Amino acid sequence: MKVLIIGGTGEMGQWFSRFFKENDYEVTVWGSSGKVEIAEHLGVEFAHDLDTSISESDIVIITVPIDITERVIADTAPKMKNDSLLMDLTSLKVGPTEAMLKYAPQGVGILGTHPMFGPSIPSLHGQTFILTPIEGRSEKWLPVMRELFESSGAHIEIISPREHDHFVSVVQGLTHFAYITIGTTFNRLDFSVSESRRFMSPVYDIMVDFVGRILGQNPYLYAFIQMENPEVLKVHKAFMQECSDMSRIVEEHDVEGFITKMRDAATHFGDTAAALRRSDKLINSKISEFDQLLASIGEERAMRHIYSDTVHAGIVERVSPRNVILDTGSKKVTLKIENIRLLSEEEMHAWKTTDLEHHLRDVSAFVPNGSDPEIIKGIIQCNENIVDVEIIDTYAGLEDSDRMSVTFRLKILGDHEPENIRHEVETLLTGIGCQIRG
Repeated sequence: MKVLIIGGTGEMGQWFSRFFKENDYEVTVWGSSGKVEIAEHLGVEFAHDLDTSISESDIVIITVPIDITERVIADTAPKMKNDSLLMDLTSLKVGPTEAMLKYAPQGVGILGTHPMFGPSIPSLHGQTFILTPIEGRSEKWLPVMRELFESSGAHIEIISPREHDHFVSVVQGLTHFAYITIGTTFNRLDFSVSESRRFMSPVYDIMVDFVGRILGQNPYLYAFIQMENPEVLKVHKAFMQECSDMSRIVEEHDVEGFITKMRDAATHFGDTAAALRRSDKLINSKISEFDQLLASIGEERAMRHIYSDTVHAGIVERVSPRNVILDTGSKKVTLKIENIRLLSEEEMHAWKTTDLEHHLRDVSAFVPNGSDPEIIKGIIQCNENIVDVEIIDTYAGLEDSDRMSVTFRLKILGDHEPENIRHEVETLLTGIGCQIRG
């Protein structure tokens, strides 16, 4: 099927372009910036004639800024063909679905969607995907999209557009507002976040990272999340009232009032014990990785940079709360711990196997009479420092021997001394009754 993604040159649009392409859809993208090179990089078509692409597509997806979503729907929907699907990927649902109902011809399916993740995730596995179908307009396409997303590992929630906007006014509206306000408070206080990490607790460290994560995103997106959902202001007022009340209680040294507020909130919250266990897992995962790095000092380890995807391998020389220093042999590399993922021994070996430039060495030997060279080849391959073994020559009937001569070509890991590995193989062959030639 043909999928057109309007806004497909943006970060979220690019993510879904790759997703649909990987699921064997024919993908076309369009973006107001006209960045054809992004489409070329994705390996998809760019819609040079947007109206024609709209009319020929089986699915049209709108992923543009919230403030222009309804206008883009109004321009797009009337041009769609019968039995096609119109979807949006915005974080509000009432406005976009009402616009789709208003402007889409009766024969066009409608489905509001909200992926509860950003474009940095590698896959849908474990991610929540909200669908807001419209009665009488989603029956054909809802099961198609649900199966597509679920088969890719997503967790699907189906609610009405109005329920959606109510929940996200807190899920996004309150949390983003609180984190951004913490960030602006740091700024108002001229508080050094980097210096404060010297005295951090695990909870503070995680909280500050989430603040930084939000502050580092597209501010226009977060502004529209706050400003376009009419329920958000009510949430803000409740939050600011609670902040004011709690501050007054602290100012008055009203211990009992503070305790009552906190206990009442805990009762309303519900299962705080489960929240403690889940947050402990998050904290312990950070501690565990740091402990692994500390235990690796003096050992060879490999680390993949999360953003560049570059793998750095070498001897772990030093580990601090923020950095790790690797001696790669040719130079020393300092990496920020938050930017790397420590590879397992198996992952490091797999990376070496596929990414390093390897050495080739040949070993020729007379093998015992009646022996199978393929079995001997398999024995040689048990050496973990050998990537591959190939039999390149066999010859029987040499004047000075009645045994078969076999030449094995060794592909030796690029970070090992090839002559040492060849010597190991020759020693092995001698030990099983072979005679090394020349």
